Amino acid sequence: MNGPILVTGATGTLGRAVVRRLLDDGQEVRVLSRRPRPAGDHEPYDWATGDLRTGAGIDAAVAGVPAIVHCATTGGRGDIAATRLLTEVAGRREGDPPHLVYISIVGIDRVNFFYYRAKLAAERVIESSGLPWSTLRTTQFHDLIALITEAQGRLPAANFSISGARFQPIEVREVAERLVELATGEPAGRVPDMGGPEIRTHTDLARVYLESVGRRRRVLPLRLPGRVFRDLRRGGNLTPDRAVGRVTFEEYLKERKGRKKAPGVG
Repeated sequence: MNGPILVTGATGTLGRAVVRRLLDDGQEVRVLSRRPRPAGDHEPYDWATGDLRTGAGIDAAVAGVPAIVHCATTGGRGDIAATRLLTEVAGRREGDPPHLVYISIVGIDRVNFFYYRAKLAAERVIESSGLPWSTLRTTQFHDLIALITEAQGRLPAANFSISGARFQPIEVREVAERLVELATGEPAGRVPDMGGPEIRTHTDLARVYLESVGRRRRVLPLRLPGRVFRDLRRGGNLTPDRAVGRVTFEEYLKERKGRKKAPGVG
C-alpha cells in the first residue's frame, strides 16, 4: 500500500496486536496516541500524537494514510464522538479518502448494555460518513475473561460468575490478523462476525482460569437481575454459527503462563 496504515488505540491490547501484525507483514504503520512517543521506543513505525476527544493532532495523523484501523475506545458515549471526529477529519483531507476499518462487538444489537449501544451508534456514524469502510464484530477476547476473574481475586473467600451466562472468547491475535486482512483489502462493509472456537459458561471459564494460576477458590454463580443479564442468558453475545477462532481458553492460558515465566517477560 502507498503510505502507512494508521492504527488508533495502538497502545491497547488489540491495537498492539494489530501494529505487530502489520509490521510482521512488512506494512508501513503509523500509531496514534495521546501521549508523546516514549524515549525507549525504537519500533519501526511512525508516531502521531493526537487526541480523538479534542481533535488535536488528528489532521496530521490521517494525512497520507490509505487505511485506518480504528481500535480506540473510551468505554461509552465518548466512542461515538471520537468516531464522528475521526470520520469528519478523514473525510475532509485532500486526496482519496482512507478506508476505515472498525472493530465492533457481537451482540451490540441484542444486549441492552450502555457500552454496546455506544458501539452500535459508532457503527452508524461510520456507515453514514461517506468514507469507504469495513466493520468486524467479534466476541470477547480471552484477555477480558481472564482480567475479570483475576480482578475478583481481591474479594474474600470466593469468586463470582454470572449464572446462566455463556461466553465465546477469542484470541486477540486472530482478530488482529483479520483486521489487517481487511485494512489491506478492498472496503467490504459489514463482514461476517468472528467468534471463538467454544461456547462456555462463565462459571466454567472462571474455574479454568483459577486452576491455571493455582488458586483454590470457590466460584459462586449469581443470578443477576436486569435486562443486560437477561440478554446474556439468552445468548445475545454469542455467534455459534461463526465459531471460527482456533485458540481455546486453555491454550491461551497455557501460553500466557509461559510468557510470564520467560526470562525478561512480565
